[in-house]
Amino acid sequence: MILLPAVDIRGGKAVRLRQGDFDQETVYADDPLEAARAFVAAGARFLHVVDLDGALEGEPVNLHHLERIRHDLEVPVQFGGGLRSIAAIRRALAAGADRVVVGTAAYTDPDFLDEALTGFTGRILVAVDVRGGFVSVAGWTRKTQMRGEDVIRRMQQRGATRFAYTNVDRDGMLDGPDPDELRRVSDAVRGRFLYSGGIGSLDHLVMLRSLRLLNLAGVIAGRALYDGRFGVREGQAVLEDRG
Repeated sequence: MILLPAVDIRGGKAVRLRQGDFDQETVYADDPLEAARAFVAAGARFLHVVDLDGALEGEPVNLHHLERIRHDLEVPVQFGGGLRSIAAIRRALAAGADRVVVGTAAYTDPDFLDEALTGFTGRILVAVDVRGGFVSVAGWTRKTQMRGEDVIRRMQQRGATRFAYTNVDRDGMLDGPDPDELRRVSDAVRGRFLYSGGIGSLDHLVMLRSLRLLNLAGVIAGRALYDGRFGVREGQAVLEDRG
């Protein structure tokens, strides 16, 4: 497993939201590049960059920050937020994204998902963001009636093999993930998935590792890293069972 520090961008700053609530925002860096640089200096091997403005507006807004990060830092980046057209995916890849995360349009536009999976094989992750057990879309502002595991199975029928699963209720709360939820998600995923939501300590990473979910490829963490609850190298060592 790999640890992916999160760089969430809103209003030109690196921020974190509490439970996906745009009214509960904490600014951690005035420049997203500085946040990304600090994570890379601390040992990050991959970054998870989210365009929160784009998630709300439905089109990427912060691709110039992605370009700056990729120009200055020798680290791969996955990028999400507002990628609801093939043209938007192409712009994100041209700006330097190694992988892209698609959400809202994957559920509302089957033709878009089919074209994305066909045209960018291996570079597409489908976001499964869950509130109260049901998938949320449009920047977590609209809850559907679809359960996370059911969505994963449906997306796999269309050819998706990689997922980014977030428990939005736990996001930013630092209370840790639900192991039973993770087992259910793992049972549904035939490919690989990343987990995000509630990571607050090294003990949480130890628990994730102890589940021995072979299809859990990585863990996304944000607030715990910004708050200094553990470091990137420490977290990566735990996930790799190196102490």
